[in-house]
Amino acid sequence: MTEPILLTGPPGAGKSTVAALVAQAFPVAALVPGDDFFAFWSQGFVEPWLPESRHQNETILTAAGAAVGAYSRGGCQVVYEGVLGPWLLPAFLAGAGPVGGHYVVLLPPLDVCLARVSGRIGHGFADPAATRHMHAEFARADVDPRHLVDGGETDAEGVAAVVLARVRDGSVRLGEPGSTS
Repeated sequence: MTEPILLTGPPGAGKSTVAALVAQAFPVAALVPGDDFFAFWSQGFVEPWLPESRHQNETILTAAGAAVGAYSRGGCQVVYEGVLGPWLLPAFLAGAGPVGGHYVVLLPPLDVCLARVSGRIGHGFADPAATRHMHAEFARADVDPRHLVDGGETDAEGVAAVVLARVRDGSVRLGEPGSTS
């Protein structure tokens, strides 16, 4: 069994780019894009940043966690990338089962996230108001600083190197299930 690497942050934080680079560091890996699980909800979908989406988001992230757990228990190094704030981490970990994990929050400055979101081509998400909202949610969340990576002034390769170093030294490993301490 391997311990998944959970790479999160607001829209425009660089999750997808960094996660792909992190996954390349392992001989056997699954790159799991969290946005795909939200796309499975086909009717009655509520935008995930709205307060009334809480139950929907918990359900979706429990399903994503189940997939991550299955890959991890199968010996595949999982790199999950998606918006997985600490407020929804318990639902994700409940779905994943007893696999542990490494939790990394990419949190560059808001202006960096907004610039990245506004410059996206061929990406389904480009909402600046939702980006501001989600950045504020992560910024005020109770996340132990050891789990935070700024990434605003560093290129994706440099951020991936920081993430891998922290995974390897155990500094971003989750403590008790559901804990970001």
